[in-house]
Amino acid sequence: MNWRKNKISEFILSKEEFGELRNISFRDIINGRIFTRLVITKQLPFVIFIAFLGFLYIGNHYKMEELMREVAVLNKDLKELRYEAITTSSELMFMSKQSEVLKKVKAVKLDLEELTEPPRKLKVKN
Repeated sequence: MNWRKNKISEFILSKEEFGELRNISFRDIINGRIFTRLVITKQLPFVIFIAFLGFLYIGNHYKMEELMREVAVLNKDLKELRYEAITTSSELMFMSKQSEVLKKVKAVKLDLEELTEPPRKLKVKN
């Protein structure tokens, strides 16, 4: 129970500090005299720590937004490349049909002919 009283008494302001807080005016804030008060100077490391955490939070937020924009651009590029791959593979399948190959051979005027009899299987003995 004794440790609890010590813990609580750390946060309770003395009458002198409380009186010092009551005497703070708007003019003291503008002049900067507020930073010379004992109550404020005791809390200054904590305020600096909170400001540091605020800067880290803001920086992290900007970095996350930048990464999200980059992910959106990469997803768009991926979708375009996927469509291009599908289109290319369908064109290749069309071009490799026997009738299309025959048309290309005749257009180039090569002396190639179409097979009239089916191909034979060769059997190799071990």
